[in-house]
Amino acid sequence: MTATRLLLVFSTAVLLAACREDTVPNGAWGGDHVLLTVTDNGARVEFNCAHGTLDHPLRLDDSGHFNVVGTFVPEHAGPVLRTEESRPARYTGRIDRDKIELMVTLEGQTGRGPYTVGLAKDPKLEKCR
Repeated sequence: MTATRLLLVFSTAVLLAACREDTVPNGAWGGDHVLLTVTDNGARVEFNCAHGTLDHPLRLDDSGHFNVVGTFVPEHAGPVLRTEESRPARYTGRIDRDKIELMVTLEGQTGRGPYTVGLAKDPKLEKCR
């Protein structure tokens, strides 16, 4: 290979590596009091007494962290007297092999969690409905 061709191949490989964005693998991630269902477009989360959405793909930085805006809807036991209101939320987390540590923060409040979930692990939810 000529030096020019070798440089072209190397440059292409570097550009492709830089363009690749790692994301949290799709699937059901379960844990104590939480189920996180990840798709290409974001995720849905179920807690014991709440649910929510992560409204963007869960892209990972170089350290394996993600930071995504979404919604959080509190739930309660008993009859629903009014529509449960969706609140803006920020979901942050870090993946380590087949486990994720997840936090949820509502505007003006401290974070909730951490929740630890595992890929294909059965969730332990106790819905308050």
